[in-house]
Amino acid sequence: MKIKGITILVALSLTSAFAQHGSDQPSMSDCPMMSTEHAAAVDAHGDEAMGFSHAKTIHHFRMFRDGGAIEVVANDANDSGSRDQIRVHLKHIVVMFGEGNFNIPMFVHDQMPDGAATMQEMKDMISYHFQETEKGGQVRITTKDPKALAAIHEFMRFQIREHHTGDPNEVSE
Repeated sequence: MKIKGITILVALSLTSAFAQHGSDQPSMSDCPMMSTEHAAAVDAHGDEAMGFSHAKTIHHFRMFRDGGAIEVVANDANDSGSRDQIRVHLKHIVVMFGEGNFNIPMFVHDQMPDGAATMQEMKDMISYHFQETEKGGQVRITTKDPKALAAIHEFMRFQIREHHTGDPNEVSE
């Protein structure tokens, strides 16, 4: 009888927890442990997908009036291996994103990034250009379409949040 009572109590507790899921109760994504585990997974998947270490590089995501930029640089100016791999990766990103292929960000983040679905749909309205920098490179993303521009900014904000870059969430010149 004791086991049956405990089983009923556990079932009622779970039912109550599931019922509160849609309310103002915190979700698992608000849990600091889940956040730490997610960040570690993003870093590990990113290292695998990009071919260089997040610990040896810095990402920046910028928003501009005509789009945005993904910038990646090697921490050490003498780290030619990271610098060269950054350039290979970003050139690859230009081709993939231009085709509407966001498989790498989906793999890295284990979800479709905000704005990416619209960027896929509007791929013909968005331009991607690679440019080398001294310690890495950048992908400049531009559009003249307001809906595509909003999607690019959503994508950049998602990346800023996911990679904890501290970059501004506002559009700059």
